[in-house]
Amino acid sequence: MKFRRLVQLAAISVALTTAVSASAQQVLKVGSTPTGAPFTFLDTKTNTIEGLMVDLITAIGKDAGFSVQVEPMQFSTLVASLTSNKIDIISAAMLATAARKEVIDFSDPVYTYGEGLIVPKTDGRNYTSAEDLKGEVVGAQVGTAYVDALKKTGLFAEVKAYDTIPDILRDVNTGRLKAGYADYPILAHNLRQGSFPEVRLVESYKPATIGTVAIGVRKGDQELKAKINASLAKLKETGTLAKILDKWGLGGKGS
Repeated sequence: MKFRRLVQLAAISVALTTAVSASAQQVLKVGSTPTGAPFTFLDTKTNTIEGLMVDLITAIGKDAGFSVQVEPMQFSTLVASLTSNKIDIISAAMLATAARKEVIDFSDPVYTYGEGLIVPKTDGRNYTSAEDLKGEVVGAQVGTAYVDALKKTGLFAEVKAYDTIPDILRDVNTGRLKAGYADYPILAHNLRQGSFPEVRLVESYKPATIGTVAIGVRKGDQELKAKINASLAKLKETGTLAKILDKWGLGGKGS
């Protein structure tokens, strides 16, 4: 009887330990943006942030043993929110640029692309580089790598900074802006939705700023970075990343 009692107590102890462990699973706050489809966007039906980078960080968390709480915020506030501990991870359409690497750390590469160029549909010129738009007023999203890169060329009469990519699309659509620069896959996705019928994505344009989207973590948070990289590598090997990319119309491409 004593032995049976000990076995029962041991079983109860294991069950309680497992329950406590499950309830104590680490919850990490993830910064994502309400604009930036297909990487991240606000689903108005559910009022939640959805997209490729949300699916990816959720899958990584499931594999690595943490759950995620997605925090919607403007793109320009992501890095500051991470460094001030308001969030723990950035999972958005953020390129791992040299300037950003001085402030935060990044995971291994997720997806590589460059900027796209949009102009009014009435403008049929086959632009290939920024030089073709010398002296014009162009726009780009604040906080992205494109704003500074465009300003440094010294080619433009003005480089307007916009809060969101849809804002750029609207001004090009109405003819208030000669041209706009933004992430190519996000522009392509927006135009496929048909909301900006007077805008054309210039297929002849060759991007000057090519970068890689990666997941951001705080400097020195090596344990979390290692967990993310290990799970990301597993998702690449199993084909899960390719499936996520394909789901969001990026053709299964990825680094």
